[in-house]
Amino acid sequence: MPPSDILHFRPLVQFSPPHTTTQAQENQPFIFHKYQKITKEMNLTKKKLIPILVLFLSIISILRILSLTIKTTSSFSTSTSSFSSYNKVSSHKHESSNITTILKEKEFKVLKNLISLKSPCNILIFGFQPQFLILSSMNEGGDIVFLVDNHDKPTNMVTTNSNNTQVHNFNYNVPTKEAYKLLKHARNNHECGPNPIYLQTSKCKLALKNLPAIVYEKNWDVIVVDGPNGDSTESPGRMSSIYTASVLARGGNGSDVIVHDVDRMVEKWFSWEFLCDENLLYSKGKLWHFRIRGHLNSTTFCPVTTERRGSSNSEF
Repeated sequence: MPPSDILHFRPLVQFSPPHTTTQAQENQPFIFHKYQKITKEMNLTKKKLIPILVLFLSIISILRILSLTIKTTSSFSTSTSSFSSYNKVSSHKHESSNITTILKEKEFKVLKNLISLKSPCNILIFGFQPQFLILSSMNEGGDIVFLVDNHDKPTNMVTTNSNNTQVHNFNYNVPTKEAYKLLKHARNNHECGPNPIYLQTSKCKLALKNLPAIVYEKNWDVIVVDGPNGDSTESPGRMSSIYTASVLARGGNGSDVIVHDVDRMVEKWFSWEFLCDENLLYSKGKLWHFRIRGHLNSTTFCPVTTERRGSSNSEF
């Protein structure tokens, strides 16, 4: 090839100017810097959001805790108001043990229905439960007397409200373990009869003779036996409470007698002995409802059941 031809094609090799390919490269640092700035701003935003989110969750937790505290305080205040009257006449030790015999809702409903039917009426209650104060509010115009077991304080009387409600402390001294001996004594002693006229002067070991005068003076429309506690062999039992209730119930025109905790042997057997099967009107849970007619001239509580008496030795 001739030399002239080679010189002719050399300018064509330098086809593109070098400055045209650097424009995109010049823009790249700017774009990268802008992206880096945006990324940093996003990181800063996340860092700011985290404490805000933590603060928000903390506020919600605090509000929930305050709500639970308010509800708990309200519930405690209600319970405290129910116990306030009882605390005036009973020690904390007795109160704690007596709660074990509290009436269930279905059992207490039987008692409430009875009071609503007979109100205004005279109600005598051996023992005390805070729920019994409801009976006082239902019995407007009637009297209600509580006989509360309290060995730590001398016998006294406290009026709990203006609705003729009285609470008397009384020492029940006979332990549950003496139940069978007392039952045998009552069966063999004519002094343990059902006539309420002789109750205060009775020589029967089951008779409660030192109760407040109002107990013997009034005719009781409803008598409830839920005390003393009687939850162990050494604690005072309900033998005398059931016997005395059965005697008082036969004064006047008779009474409705409610006995609680009849799943226990003492309550069951002494109710059978002195309140009688034929007088059992209704039962619900651990509660028996007897209706006793007035029998001032009667010499026995109820017909003798030979089979029951024959098996009683093995039960106590």
